[in-house]
Amino acid sequence: MALVSDSAKPDTGAASAAATGILRKLTPLAGVVCFLLVWQIFVVAWGVPAYLLPSPSAIGHAFISQLPLLLSNGWITVYEMLAGYALAVGIAIPLAIAITSSRRFNQLVMPTMLFFQIIPKVAIAPLFLVWFGVGPTPKILVAFLISFFPIVIDAAVGLRSMSSEMADLARSMGATRMQVFARFRLPTSLPYLFSGLKVAATLAIAGTVVGEFVGADKGLGYLLLVTNSNMEAALMFATIVALTIIGLVFYYIVELLESFLIPWHVTHRVESGTM
Repeated sequence: MALVSDSAKPDTGAASAAATGILRKLTPLAGVVCFLLVWQIFVVAWGVPAYLLPSPSAIGHAFISQLPLLLSNGWITVYEMLAGYALAVGIAIPLAIAITSSRRFNQLVMPTMLFFQIIPKVAIAPLFLVWFGVGPTPKILVAFLISFFPIVIDAAVGLRSMSSEMADLARSMGATRMQVFARFRLPTSLPYLFSGLKVAATLAIAGTVVGEFVGADKGLGYLLLVTNSNMEAALMFATIVALTIIGLVFYYIVELLESFLIPWHVTHRVESGTM
């Protein structure tokens, strides 16, 4: 009997761990479901007009029935968002390397970057519309401007985070400046870089919508303006849901890439329960 009991203990522990993992994943979903349920009850019980606040069921029906319209406009928004984000990454990372490599270059460039970051992007978007027309270029540039600053700042902080002791150790072992960068500074900076990339991923979709608000004839931002002017509240909320889904998917793609490239970082060890 003792042998049977001892052999059953690992299975019990594994089952308990699996149940804990499932519960951890279902808890956020349960919170969303409770929120939607309260929303549905409130709208029905108080008789809120649909043009003011549609119920979640009405929004879901509009989302499903108008899915082709949402998809046709959603692909345009996704393209503009990804293009602006890729442009931000392609410029911000080399610029962060240059900033951390030269103090004089940092003093020259940083005030200009701060100036453009402080300027409201809604104020710049009409200028882009005048300069580049109604096409995707103004939206891409607004998404670029909004998502650029967090990437360059976090990347610069990460590149400066290598301790002087580690740098001295690498040089004492005969490492060149390029080897110090590739094997020490760059890996050390990755957690900071991905923090900026995840923040920028959430901002890129907002920048794209801002650009579409100012001037567009297609895209989810344009669809928001049309549904708002036509008092189609259910479709407007469905468009917001589509934008939220795009933002969440993009964020978790970046987070998945982070867990793949730096599984050794403390945040991923804590989440996997290895600490």
